[in-house]
Amino acid sequence: MDIKIPELGESITEGTISSWMKKEGDSVKFGDLLLELETDKVNLEINAESDGILSKINRQAGETVQVGESVGVISAGQAADAQPPSAQQPAVASPSQSAPIEAAQASTGAGTVKEAAGSNGTSTEEEGPYTASPSVRKLARERGIDLNQVRSAGGIDANRVSRSDIESYSSTGSSAGSASPAAAQRPPVQAEKRAVVESAAVDASKPTERKKMSRRRVTIANRLVEAQRTAAMLTTFNEVDMTAIMDVRKRRKQSFQEKNNVGLGFMSFFTKAVVGALKAFPLLNAEIEGEEILVKKYYDIGIAVGAKEGLVVPVVRDADRLSFAEIERNIGELAVKARDNKLSLADLQGGTFTITNGGVFGSLLSTPILNTPQVGILGMHTIQRRPVAVGVDGIENRPMMYLALSYDHRIVDGSEAVRFLVTIKQLLEDPEALLLEG
Repeated sequence: MDIKIPELGESITEGTISSWMKKEGDSVKFGDLLLELETDKVNLEINAESDGILSKINRQAGETVQVGESVGVISAGQAADAQPPSAQQPAVASPSQSAPIEAAQASTGAGTVKEAAGSNGTSTEEEGPYTASPSVRKLARERGIDLNQVRSAGGIDANRVSRSDIESYSSTGSSAGSASPAAAQRPPVQAEKRAVVESAAVDASKPTERKKMSRRRVTIANRLVEAQRTAAMLTTFNEVDMTAIMDVRKRRKQSFQEKNNVGLGFMSFFTKAVVGALKAFPLLNAEIEGEEILVKKYYDIGIAVGAKEGLVVPVVRDADRLSFAEIERNIGELAVKARDNKLSLADLQGGTFTITNGGVFGSLLSTPILNTPQVGILGMHTIQRRPVAVGVDGIENRPMMYLALSYDHRIVDGSEAVRFLVTIKQLLEDPEALLLEG
């Protein structure tokens, strides 16, 4: 039976194998965890759908696989019937088998030094015991130097060939006549310019660490750039006096905790205020589909949470129908799942508007980026006591918070965005209004 990548949900067509929990020749039972798959949004576990032996692994950890693709085979039988590893694997890997390994070594700079010469899968250098960064291997290619003939000068990693080792080896002239045709044809000035550019970017004599971006981080980067490229994004700012909310929390916090078994935080107030403002300004709860505007009549509010591998935005469903306690409970549960990497696709899909709280990290002011295809995102910031004019002649130190609303100017006008943010401010400064408007 083939081990196939199942349907992964909305808009997800591929993933990256994070790790195999079983190895070739291992016996497996129905339901056993075979491998972990990292997708753009969540990590998934792939389990065995039958008893047998994991007789073949087609795709290794670190490789990208498509939905429906076979990544391994489970054969009927017991582990004792399987051939020993030495009999299962040829002594020399074929080019197709070694390509993923070479690609992984090239991307991380680890493993034995090996360079592909062309599409036929042959290599110009024999396998050796030394490692080198991609920039050092490139310099060696340009100068026609076999890295297996270079010896490291030592240092932090005695088995790692550095740029200075290449320079030292090259200056002896021992590599004369060994330059590759491509290097011989390249104009010396061009090769020198490339070396200077590389040297300016990375100094091989100083400690560095090269890490592959996780699939989620790559997706976050692409989506943020896409949001700035496709949306006419602007940001408007205001500030809110948190005195009234802090007074309510001080008076009600203990009784709220005892009654609902959950703490009364700020997020429930802000979620309710956002819902109230969205009802007054529905275009902030919409999205663009071609030349049409899709206005949503429901309020699924995304709450940005900082997780280990990057920001995720789980969704509180039907926030307009939830009480303060239910909102706090939902947010708390989603935050725990996010930090434990246990969010499901259903937790992340949809969402009509997003709230992000940079204040928990100490941010005083920032411009949040849209969580496309949404057209609005509210940024909360740290609470800071500042002198504020009260009445005509009075000045008091009040707990103040800056608010930032980023919006898509293609369908939201500036005046509408400003009034939306003012509405949120007014609702927060008069918490009783949240019971009426939120």
